[in-house]
Amino acid sequence: MPDQISTERGSRPNVLVITADQWRGDCLSSVGHACVRTPNVDALAKEGTLFRRHYAGAAPCSPARATLYTGLYQMNHRVCRNGSPLDRRFDNLALAARRAGYDPTLFGYTDTAPDPRDMDANDPHLTTYEGVLPGFTVRELLPEHERQWLSWLRSRGRADAVSRDVHIPVGAAAGEISDAAPAYSREETQTAFLAGEFIRWMGEQDAPWFAHVSFLRPHPPFSVPEPFNRMFKPGEGPAFARAKHREMEQQGHPYLAYAMPRTGKGSFIHGADGPLSDWTAADFDAIRSIYYGMIAEVDDQLGRIWQALKDAGEWDDTIIVFTSDHAEMAGDHWTLGKGGYFDGSYHIPLVIRDPGAASSGSVVQNFTSATDIFPTLCNRLGIRPANGIDGRSLAPFLDGGVAPGWRDAAFWEFDFRDIAHGEAERHFGLRSNELNLAVIRDEQFKYVHFTALPALLFDVVNDPMELRNLADDPAYASVRLNYAERLLSLRARHLDQTLAYTELTEKGPVTHRP
Repeated sequence: MPDQISTERGSRPNVLVITADQWRGDCLSSVGHACVRTPNVDALAKEGTLFRRHYAGAAPCSPARATLYTGLYQMNHRVCRNGSPLDRRFDNLALAARRAGYDPTLFGYTDTAPDPRDMDANDPHLTTYEGVLPGFTVRELLPEHERQWLSWLRSRGRADAVSRDVHIPVGAAAGEISDAAPAYSREETQTAFLAGEFIRWMGEQDAPWFAHVSFLRPHPPFSVPEPFNRMFKPGEGPAFARAKHREMEQQGHPYLAYAMPRTGKGSFIHGADGPLSDWTAADFDAIRSIYYGMIAEVDDQLGRIWQALKDAGEWDDTIIVFTSDHAEMAGDHWTLGKGGYFDGSYHIPLVIRDPGAASSGSVVQNFTSATDIFPTLCNRLGIRPANGIDGRSLAPFLDGGVAPGWRDAAFWEFDFRDIAHGEAERHFGLRSNELNLAVIRDEQFKYVHFTALPALLFDVVNDPMELRNLADDPAYASVRLNYAERLLSLRARHLDQTLAYTELTEKGPVTHRP
């Protein structure tokens, strides 16, 4: 029997967990963005709870999602990069949902590399990091090659949809930054495809359900159809958080000097070649305006899902979690993508609508973490995680209250080892386990600890763009020491507790569940 805990909130609900890959936490109209409008996320927030200071636990995709799905910090789940296997011993939200009596069903992807230790060496699942989180039933798998979506497009008469070249805007050359639209329409995007598949599946259900809809967008390549492609003009939006010149930015830290020149264009504009450093400030302006349009496109499809839930009479029986795995630099600090230590990569949206909650329309300013999603769902479904986890349930906030002893800072990690090729190891002359950083960030300061590279300290109140490193300023020595000690204590509290809360006694095993 599953280890049950009591719940006071009615019968078993439906659960819908939605991730929109690479969506920045500041890109919501409900938090006051200068130009982005997200009416459907805003509508969800009005009936639910909006978390203003929500942060990913790691980057890129696989590490970030491992944190989201397991409730563990990277220091415990050890998914260090795309392709790092997720240890099979860890519980996750799909396995937990299954114990609660659901058949958790996936639309999209989870980027979970399988544990190879009990698999045959010739198993093709060992050749990709785009595996499926254990516990999920897959209804529609859509990894980055997008073949299922391309096949669907061809079935709709798009004979040219034979490869990802379909993302190249009509009239543009491969690799060209263009606000022209691709050939497919707003009803034919990957987002529309997955939304439609979920809606069709929902209509087949005759019992409470659990679904994870994992949208690729606004992840690059940066391209979006009408009317979203020209919805925002280059130059609209807040000032970029960056130094005056790219060279000044790279001089800010040895990690930046290593990583920035190695970031390629091809990850962001389909068909592009060469380093990101070839792009000008105007190019970043143009790309960011397309990124904003991609956010609007996803929001448009979220509205379609909300309406389908209402039409089916499921709206008031469904817990909805909307979030992202990690964020997007979007030109801040002269770069794109995710990773490193800047807020732009880790500040992500979170909105939860729980019809059984005692409050709605509330805004939470406390620091929350991707680790909190798993324990929140476990709390709501009346089950316990099968192992110790690092997050805490957000249920007190959903009920309009406060959580005693809640964290007073955000924490995240980034690992830049290169197991397959060893490039980072050779560049820095360091071992793989020395190529990582950890961040603690509160309302006043942000401290970045590198295992074997210089530390960083920013006053985020007076230097919100994180351009002035105070780590070596004698006037801030005591501040640096304080944050280093807080980080050390945080890591000590969250070391793997799987068996640490169990003690064998003369009366048998005693387990304490905090």
